[in-house]
Amino acid sequence: MEKVLVTGAAGAIGQKVIKYLLSEGKYEITAIDLRNKNNFKKLKRYRRRINIIYGDINDRVLVDALVKDQDYIIHLASVMPPLADIKKDLSYMVEYKGTENIIKAIDFYNPDCFLVYASSATIYGPVETASVKSEAKLTELDYYSNNKIKTEELITKKLKKYTIIRIPLVLCNPSSGSFMYNMKLDTYVEAITDNDAAYMLVRALSYQDKLNKKVFNAGGGDSLKDLYGNILMNVLNIYGLSFKYLLNLFIDKNFYGQVYLDSDKLEEILDFRSDSLASYYMRLKRSVKKTRLGARILAKPVIGILKLRFMIRKKFKKEK
Repeated sequence: MEKVLVTGAAGAIGQKVIKYLLSEGKYEITAIDLRNKNNFKKLKRYRRRINIIYGDINDRVLVDALVKDQDYIIHLASVMPPLADIKKDLSYMVEYKGTENIIKAIDFYNPDCFLVYASSATIYGPVETASVKSEAKLTELDYYSNNKIKTEELITKKLKKYTIIRIPLVLCNPSSGSFMYNMKLDTYVEAITDNDAAYMLVRALSYQDKLNKKVFNAGGGDSLKDLYGNILMNVLNIYGLSFKYLLNLFIDKNFYGQVYLDSDKLEEILDFRSDSLASYYMRLKRSVKKTRLGARILAKPVIGILKLRFMIRKKFKKEK
């Protein structure tokens, strides 16, 4: 069986990647993530079917041992905003230095290993549309995005077998992963669901010849485009208010979203899209338990405030 290493395996996409890899039935899977109670809980269901390693990709000895005999690596380990922009040193250590360890291990022990790197489309900055040829428009304070760019440059310079896939706003169940609140409400976005993103990454393993040494945008297509504010209000209405959203009210909105002019190219190769905003909302509704009734009630005034802000913004733009 071919061997696959998944980093950041306990994240929303990582969990789905494991599920799809298992459904293929042809991979020996090793998953690595940090050792903590939350990650134990998320990966517990897979403990009899895959190899689970709790450790840090900044542990050079551990990374060397894991990378030596892998055929593929799906590299998801990252520190997401807003934490990445609050703890810039941590972001740099995980994103850049952790990836550097993986690259060194591949280069020294296993040059035939194919790396699938999950980058981020937020690197384009505050623009309405983008393609892989677009130049980044960022400030020095956009630590998360800048670290992604530096890591991409390192991969393209050092490796012979890789693909870089820039993933946009990921729509997931807030109970299984961090929903991205750190975006301006009036941003028109092309999102992707965690289901489609995970399936896309797994499909990439079978198309190494078409993806090698290339960079792609992985948008979800027309059925996953909307104003971010509309998406957020729907999530709050269905899932309810979370503590994370309250925290993000006081943080600068510097996670960027766009519409991608070339996201269909990856779809043509991998045929990974199956979701829409409607199917995502329906799945979220089915997952919400009755115990979240209070959270949904508490979300009502917040939704009212968001709607008011939308109206004010629209009026301001018309006057301008």
